[in-house]
Amino acid sequence: MQRRQYVSRGYSGAGSLNWPALWRPIAEETDTLLVDTPRTQIVTSIAGRAGRWQAVHGTFREGGLVQHLLIMTDVQHALREEERAAWKRLIRVIGHEVNNSLTPIKSMAESLQSLLSQTLTDSATRDDTLSALKVIAERTGGLSRFLAQYSRLARLPAPRPQWQSVSSILKRVVALEPLQYVEIGAPAGLEAFVDSDQLEQALINLAKNAVEASISHNSAVEISAQPQGSDLVILVTDQGQGITNPDNLFVPFFTTKPGGSGVGLVLSRQIAEAHGGTLSLENRTACPGAIATLRIPGVIRQGCATA
Repeated sequence: MQRRQYVSRGYSGAGSLNWPALWRPIAEETDTLLVDTPRTQIVTSIAGRAGRWQAVHGTFREGGLVQHLLIMTDVQHALREEERAAWKRLIRVIGHEVNNSLTPIKSMAESLQSLLSQTLTDSATRDDTLSALKVIAERTGGLSRFLAQYSRLARLPAPRPQWQSVSSILKRVVALEPLQYVEIGAPAGLEAFVDSDQLEQALINLAKNAVEASISHNSAVEISAQPQGSDLVILVTDQGQGITNPDNLFVPFFTTKPGGSGVGLVLSRQIAEAHGGTLSLENRTACPGAIATLRIPGVIRQGCATA
């Protein structure tokens, strides 16, 4: 007869698991981690839940019998912090080195364009030359703005939370013209201890993605906030075609949209995690579309409802 004992140490990091509550569904999976010789490995799925956990399998003797010890550690948050730090270093280096070249190139192109427009006589060569210099100046300016977008990832300040009306936050998000027809919902009087500027930016990015996904389907987008215990959970739901490439959703610089920067989702997740929360995106199961779930733990209270 096999005897299992599960011990859970409290952990506040995003994505942690309550091991005692999950021991039944994970019993078979933990058995597979115990069949080989003692070793350390990274596990990417437990009981159907994606993540990254370090599984350390060891043995010891008790009462003359060999006992197996399996230690599961949630390392997803730590690995993501390392990944984010690496991206920040890369962005700072690229931004500094490339901008050092782009600024004088743009300046010289504009100066040459002004000078040659006055000195060259009218001809096809003159027109081609001025047109080429204009393109150079415009593209270098565009690249500078492009890099400025990425630098936001490296300069996101720590949140400065205050008690805020959740309903008011959602109303400010959809006040932007492209989002005016997004439906919102939040319980009256619900308040959250968050940095409203950062949270609004995260929701604007998510809402814009949802609206763009729904335009061709002429379907509605909804942002709803709800309390779950002491957690604030905000859902952004659309009825578009869904997520076609989930592996690269949060990869900086990656985008499938023409003219996209590949920053929005990464920045939104960074804001969520800076608040101690999580952001996940997945396809809906009952109908077409996708749903973004932003969860921030332990930040809500019920205030006084106002008209």
